[in-house]
Amino acid sequence: MKMHSFTPRRAIAATGAALVIACAVALGAQAGPAPAPQGVPAPKILVIDRQALMGRSKVGQDIARQIQVLSKAAEAQLKSEGDALQHEKQSLEQQVAILAPDVKAQKVRAFEAKMAAFQKKVQDKQLQIRYGVILAQRQVEQIAGPIVQGLMQERGANLLIDRQAIVIGAPGLDVTAIAIQRLDQKLPTVKVQLASPPPELLQRMQQQQQQG
Repeated sequence: MKMHSFTPRRAIAATGAALVIACAVALGAQAGPAPAPQGVPAPKILVIDRQALMGRSKVGQDIARQIQVLSKAAEAQLKSEGDALQHEKQSLEQQVAILAPDVKAQKVRAFEAKMAAFQKKVQDKQLQIRYGVILAQRQVEQIAGPIVQGLMQERGANLLIDRQAIVIGAPGLDVTAIAIQRLDQKLPTVKVQLASPPPELLQRMQQQQQQG
């Protein structure tokens, strides 16, 4: 039996953001900043790699480590039951040729019920790990959000773009490194705890699990 591993969510790039930054760089190089419409502030852009913020920060690496530990523990916990079911399946396959049809059907139904229950147990454990990661990420976001907002205020920025949305950009706009440094200072670790998702989220997570 192989447990699925889980990784933190990828940041979703805003549609069209790459075109915005590319145009801003091109206009700045060729003709200087274009005047902003009256009443609309000129864009002052900062860039951050949210995927790197989670992947390279101490807390993000700590979450990834805990995911591996929880997944391996779940796999070890369920291994003996999975092995027993595999042996039972092999034994049943050897018996079906000599069993009466009604007895064979009864044994097959009983085994299928056991297998379905076991698969649900595996899926429930995976969902508990995934939701535990979601809760941990929310704690990180509660700290990372004000850090990023503070950087925007310090640098007088009014627009933040995800690094994944940029094709090319001027140097000095990316604040990922300083954001990681401040996040490491404020939240170097967070506990990932197994948790059952609420009903309104459970169905969506189950559908994603089936698709993945």
